[in-house]
Amino acid sequence: MKLLRVGPPGREHPCAVDSDGVVRDLSAWLDDWTGLSLDPGTLAGTRERLAREAPSLPAVDLTAARVGPPVRPGGHLISIGLNYRAHAAEAGMELPAEPLVASKSPWTMAGPYDDLLLPPGESRTDWEVELAVVIGRRAQYLPDDCDPLAYVAGYCTANDVSERRWLLERGGQWIKGKSFETFTPLGPHLVTSDEVADPQKLGLTCRVNQRKMQDGSTADMVFGVAELIRYLSRFMLLRPGDVVLTGSPAGVALGRPDTPYLRAGDLVEVEVAGLGAQRQRCVPAPGAHGASGERERP
Repeated sequence: MKLLRVGPPGREHPCAVDSDGVVRDLSAWLDDWTGLSLDPGTLAGTRERLAREAPSLPAVDLTAARVGPPVRPGGHLISIGLNYRAHAAEAGMELPAEPLVASKSPWTMAGPYDDLLLPPGESRTDWEVELAVVIGRRAQYLPDDCDPLAYVAGYCTANDVSERRWLLERGGQWIKGKSFETFTPLGPHLVTSDEVADPQKLGLTCRVNQRKMQDGSTADMVFGVAELIRYLSRFMLLRPGDVVLTGSPAGVALGRPDTPYLRAGDLVEVEVAGLGAQRQRCVPAPGAHGASGERERP
């Protein structure tokens, strides 16, 4: 099942795609894609009900509505660093012995087609296509004999945008370079875990101004999705709606000395195979030089 949220920022409605490819508004059934509604068992029931009752639900015209992030912002947003072998190689860094874990502000979440706001005075904003994992049920101290993927609601495409100067040169705390507004576009869909046979067999691509910059596979991860969830559960409580950004393949601007970082007017397009594509037009953030304060979707 493909889940999404449609509407203005902060007023999105929970929706799902029915078996005929029609987007249906599920507001009559639930408040939002959050909490118990993301539990894999609950999602199975929702899927069955949608198959029976889809024609009774309002259809949504996506050509006339904004698509928001597929889960409500506010949960923990976790970013895993150097989790692709080729990415570590291009950065000239050794593979980590354990996952490198950072946080992002949850308020960086944006819709898949929202503008990407470039921070005032910064010039090293970088793209990072990633597989995002959305937690569906409480996970804590998971033992070795359990299946961590049973705690996953689903997967979605993400762009884990980073401002490299703040990330690398301002105290070495990655959260600073990753927490600017709009720096985590998610979606368009949250594809439920039953439709993703193997999260370690997904292709990832990123294009900037139609030039392919990243072309990788989740098979290149140092630590797979299941291992990451078990590892994180050892020292933090994972709750429904938390999002884990699982790392980015080679091809970011940081690894391309001859390629400029993102600039106003650039178009970024990222996709994880089977999960949907997104695009962001880069614009100066309100308050930045040349910014009008108006935001438009590309």
